[in-house]
Order: sequence, then structure tokens, then C-alpha cells
Amino acid sequence: MANVAGLDAFKENQETTVIDASKKVKIGIIGTGWIAESHINAYKNMPDVEIVAMADLVPGKAEAFAKKFGVENCRFYESDEALIAAEKDLDGVSICTYNGTHASCAIHALNAGINVMLEKPFTVTLDEAVEVMKAEKKSGKILTIGFQPRMSENMKMIKKIVDSGELGKVYYLQAGGGRRRGIPTPFGTTFIEKETAGIGAVGDIGSYSLDMLMGAVGYPKPLTVSGYTSAFFGKDPGYYPNHPEYAEKFGVDDFAAAFVRLEGDIILDFRISWAMNMDTCGDALILGTKGGLRIPSTECWNGEFDSPLKIYKTIGDETVEYSVPLKPREDLFAKKLRAFVDSIKNGGTATVPSSEILYNQAIIDGIVKSAESGKEVEINIPEI
Repeated sequence: MANVAGLDAFKENQETTVIDASKKVKIGIIGTGWIAESHINAYKNMPDVEIVAMADLVPGKAEAFAKKFGVENCRFYESDEALIAAEKDLDGVSICTYNGTHASCAIHALNAGINVMLEKPFTVTLDEAVEVMKAEKKSGKILTIGFQPRMSENMKMIKKIVDSGELGKVYYLQAGGGRRRGIPTPFGTTFIEKETAGIGAVGDIGSYSLDMLMGAVGYPKPLTVSGYTSAFFGKDPGYYPNHPEYAEKFGVDDFAAAFVRLEGDIILDFRISWAMNMDTCGDALILGTKGGLRIPSTECWNGEFDSPLKIYKTIGDETVEYSVPLKPREDLFAKKLRAFVDSIKNGGTATVPSSEILYNQAIIDGIVKSAESGKEVEINIPEI
């Protein structure tokens, strides 16, 4: 392995932030399922945050959730609309509902002048994402999408390497990873039913790999998509020995693949899986004219990776490769929500702006439409 001094260019100074707890930021949580646990744990550890309200469609669920996590003096509602109508002093909400209600909940909150942390995926369809962004633009409030890997110093390193010019002109992106047996039914069937989830693996974990790669190259506009989806495992009763009835409820994809053309003459080779007869779809790759970057495979790219990034280059007439040392792991959910709260307090902007994730959603939407039509489709994104 070559020891390349140029790696020093990728080092970053860490700064310590002092939190002013004299004024509390009032937060509501909409949806109190599994993902909301990470939100409430993060908010509870912030001295300048007060969780004042929660909403869930299931009667009593929000109350039980608050009791489980020791949150007192909280008000409870059975819909996001009821919470938003009653709580006039909210500074922000975390929307942790199932995919099918992301758009409506975000629009209701933005229309009421409330800042929004919206869990991923952005929405189910591109049309929904556009409507949310119209509400965002009209409101002037913060809308940030819940991609906590953006907070990882190791993930940030990917973009630093690309931006440094170390790889030259990037022309090919490969999304890998994927689960061998990971259809998310331990949390019930909201992830797999068409009505609640809308999309499956392509949006649930595929959105993470898309954000990692698209973000690294500056989120170029997607132009065309040739996509494929399948549900062989999800629709097989044998996959669920204890709940064979889940197969009948399965209405989304458990595997997706696509070939996406991006502006700037870049190709994205995408694949993701909830279930397959393979351990991984491979590492993620970024190929450039001066070098290549290998990003070690994970199941869903939703946080960190366990082995170093590797850069491949040719120096003179020799091929070399070298590793980028891993930085320490951090609580990415805590950093994600801290950034949201800081933006509210300081009049800042979204850490993960909708203007970027709109392209992420456009690719997902294009994959679904291409798979349904059996042909390549153009991506048309309206002005907002």
C-alpha cells in the first residue's frame, strides 16, 4: 500500500458547540413507532429542547410511548392535524410516520408555519415531493430530510475526496450493499403494505445509497431511468414461517435495480435489496479519470461503514491503492436532530435540503415507473 501524503488534505478540525439552554425549543413528534425512538432519545438529551406534544393514529400509543421514555407534561393527539391545530407555539416537529403520510403531514406542518424534520424517504412519489416543496417555499420554514449519514465524518469524507479532484472527472457511480434477509416485518406490516409504505426497499434503504453517491458528486439532475423491481421473497409465505399471511399483504418491492443517466455525463448503476440469495450487491464505487474510490459494502448505508475507504490510482507506470483512515463513530441521530434544533434557534437552513432530495425522489419515482412500464423513462422535474 502506498502512503500518500495528500491524505492530510482531507483532515478536518473539530469544533465544540456551546448550547444556550436559556430558551427552550418546543418540539412535537408525529408518529410514535420504531424510528421515533431515536428521535425522542436525542431530544431528551438536549437541555434546550422541550417535547410538548405527540400524535399517533393508534389510540393510546403516543401516551404509552411518552411513558416508556419518561417524557412528562406532554399533550397527546390522534392525528397530526389535531396536534398542529391545538399547539400554537410549536417551533418544530419530527415526522416519523409511515411513508404514505409523509407528504400530508409535512404540508400540514409547513402550512401552519412549523419547521419540519421529515424522516426519509422524502415521499412516495415525485409529485408528492413537489407539493411538499411548494408548501415549504410558501412558508419560508425549514424542511430538512432525515438522512443522518450526512452527519458522519466518514461519509463526509467521500465528498471531500471527490471535491479535492483526487479522482478527476467522475463518470460512473455504482450503488451496492443490500440485505440478504431483511424485510422489515419485525415492526409489523406498515413497511410492506402498499397503502402505508407505497414503496419498499427502493425507498426505504435505496434512498440512503442514492444520497451517499449523488451527494458526493453534487446531486446532478437525473435525466433517464431504466428500472426493475421484484417481490419474489416478500410474496412467498415461506419467507415468514410464523406469519405466512404477510405474503398476501406484501405490496411493494423487495429488490430494485436501475441504470440512471445523470447530467454531466455520469452513469449511476443502482441496486438494492431487502432480501436476496447473496450476501451483498457489492461495494459502492465512484470511478473517475484520475482515480477510483471503493466504499465498503453495508446492508443499507444508513450510518457508518466498518472498514476504510480505498482509493485506486496510477502513478507513473505503477498502479497503487491506499486507505483513508476511519474516523471514530458518533451518534448520528443525535447530530442530525441537534443540527435541526440549531437551525431553528439560529435562523439557519436545512442540513439536508429538499432541493437535493427532490432528485433522490425523482430517481426512485423513475425506477418505479420504468419497472411498471417495462421501458426506459425520462425524468421530468417541474419548476417549484
